[in-house]
Amino acid sequence: MDGVDQVRHNPPMQSLDKTHSKGELSEFDAMVRKEVDGFTYSVEPKIDGVSISLLYEGRRLVRAATRGNGQVGDDVTLNVRTIRSVPLRLPDDAPDGIEVRGEVYMTRDGFVKLNQREEEAGREPFANPRNAAAGSLRQLNPAITATRKLSAFAYTYGEISHRDFATQSEYFDRLESWGFKTTRAWAHHARTLNEIQDVY
Repeated sequence: MDGVDQVRHNPPMQSLDKTHSKGELSEFDAMVRKEVDGFTYSVEPKIDGVSISLLYEGRRLVRAATRGNGQVGDDVTLNVRTIRSVPLRLPDDAPDGIEVRGEVYMTRDGFVKLNQREEEAGREPFANPRNAAAGSLRQLNPAITATRKLSAFAYTYGEISHRDFATQSEYFDRLESWGFKTTRAWAHHARTLNEIQDVY
């Protein structure tokens, strides 16, 4: 994108694997069980947004970047600062340095209202909420992004100065105490694939 600095991710932001086959899930489950004893799956919904990297140094948000190609993304710090669900400063019990990773998305209501404004202004409406969120993050004017009603949630991390959690549930505890939204309300825990299927 012209006029935007590039950010190199360390570690890279990998994409999620996809499968539509129960057989492939069973193979994955069998592989994990050979390596790990007594584990529990944390099953979370995938919200179709724009992957985001939020870097905090001295517990302050210093950089936000899109996933891009996984190795290099766009610096969208000024635009992300307009999203109310992204904390600009973390509390004292957070790590001094941490890269929080999550998704920026637009609700259906926000999407409908945005497209109404676009059509009233004689502009082409966005095809779907994900495209609308991506276009909003890539605006060169943060004031425009601020009108787009973007939201964000966090679910993992990259670099971190120290870690005092061992599970995804514990990490969600930390994220929520630091002011982030998570998908905990829709998440489930399961010990077997059959338990996952019973839920979904």
